[in-house]
Amino acid sequence: MIRVSNIKLPLDHDEQALTNAILTTLDITADQLTAVEIRRRGYDARKKNTIFLIYTLDIDTTINDALLAKHVGNQSIRLTPDMEYKFVAQAPTDLQERPLVIGFGPCGLLTGLVLAQMGYKPLIIERGKAVRERTKDTFGFWRQKKLNPESNVQFGEGGAGTFSDGKLSTQIKDPKQYGRKVLTEFVEAGAPEEIMYVSKPHIGTFRLVSMVEKMRAKIIEMGGEIRFSARVDDLHIEDGQLTGVTLANGEVIHSKHVALAIGHSARDTFQMLLDKGVYMEAKPFSVGFRIEHEQSLIDRARFGKNAGHPILGAADYKLVHHCKSGRSVYSFCMCPGGTVVAASSEEGRVVTNGMSQYSRQERNANSAIVVGIDPSDYPGNPLAGMDFQRQLESNAYLMGGENYDAPAQKVGDFLKGKSSEALGDVQPSFKPGIKLTDLSKALPDFCIEAIREAIPEFNKQIKGFAKDDALLTGVETRTSSPVSIKRGYDMQSINTRGLYPAGEGAGYAGGIMSAAIDGIKIAEAIAMSINAQQASQS
Repeated sequence: MIRVSNIKLPLDHDEQALTNAILTTLDITADQLTAVEIRRRGYDARKKNTIFLIYTLDIDTTINDALLAKHVGNQSIRLTPDMEYKFVAQAPTDLQERPLVIGFGPCGLLTGLVLAQMGYKPLIIERGKAVRERTKDTFGFWRQKKLNPESNVQFGEGGAGTFSDGKLSTQIKDPKQYGRKVLTEFVEAGAPEEIMYVSKPHIGTFRLVSMVEKMRAKIIEMGGEIRFSARVDDLHIEDGQLTGVTLANGEVIHSKHVALAIGHSARDTFQMLLDKGVYMEAKPFSVGFRIEHEQSLIDRARFGKNAGHPILGAADYKLVHHCKSGRSVYSFCMCPGGTVVAASSEEGRVVTNGMSQYSRQERNANSAIVVGIDPSDYPGNPLAGMDFQRQLESNAYLMGGENYDAPAQKVGDFLKGKSSEALGDVQPSFKPGIKLTDLSKALPDFCIEAIREAIPEFNKQIKGFAKDDALLTGVETRTSSPVSIKRGYDMQSINTRGLYPAGEGAGYAGGIMSAAIDGIKIAEAIAMSINAQQASQS
């Protein structure tokens, strides 16, 4: 097939307009065009009252070779790349070792799935519960303020991404088309087919729940095994080689190939790894607040008269401001038509996150407004950033009333430096609830100053962003892992052979898609290592 990019059409074009654009671009006749597949559809909303759709298409014609020869060097008209995923290995018929996967979020899920598809029958260990039980615990926390430290937004089948917007976009380079492998598996598990081509694909929490269950069943059908409520408390290391793990119940599991896909909030596991001598470093991350506006305000600001168009859906945004101090403030994990959710995983601490359903039909838009920080802001050992997060979360718990309500403040009051006493037009979506206060006490002064400088600048891009009644809720601390567990070219820990640090928790991903892609890479590395070791022993 031939890939044709940058086909630009009005927002409300008819079906024939797309065909006509292809014929004009390639200078061919209708009878020469035999097939058309939409590979990507985005939009150009720089002029909000004149929005265009931008297509990338894969087409077939009766004269493919001649067209490719005619357009040599034109990157907008080229041969469609091979997008089929190809397994790098197959398990030996006399497989002598079963690989172990720790964690069953997006990274662990794809690691386990690809290993199972190659015949390695992985054993997957997840400290939390199966996704439906976990959902009950999470909603119970939001409604009744009863936190289960082992089953919550952070821990359990599906990972932290289950309670999010389910965004599937990523900015990482993907020359091997791993992302398409991920999307294909998601669609087969029940995700909407449009995620294969829309420019900003998302799924939403409720759909993710059933998808994860189907993918788990697929792994089990191919010989894999998943154990829930099974926390890893110790590693067995002999002369730099990992030989197995001990679970919280005392069970020992032997394996020399262990994928570590624990996510960014497994703080007790980070401590255990450090105690065992696994090499890691503190890394930069970001902290801040969630901000809420009426979704209708964001729609009008981004899409003008086209607000509410079914193709465009609920509007999102991506903002960044470089402060006079040299700090950067940016929007993170924007959730159109969603809610701010309690994301605590430790007792006596308050953490916020954002979540949307597939429909994105809730009243408010929310995103994190966060400030970039680095290890110089929290000097100490490799876990100093984790301790810094904990301090902020414990302080937020106190400010919220010591009952898991979150401290909150209207934007106008925050900018003026005075405590909020009453809500305005924007009603909080955070559950369990909020307590109005002065958020200047929730973060270090340099963060507060940076956010106060950034919000008026963001208002220049989105009119109404700095409106007095918009609401800030704190604190957002789990933007990414506070540590980097270093690995080499073979994907193994640089000082612990057999340990494969993976995904967000190890510092190699940021979001569902990049974590899932990293999971595929880890599965491939484990498979090739097992085969090489087994071949050398035979």
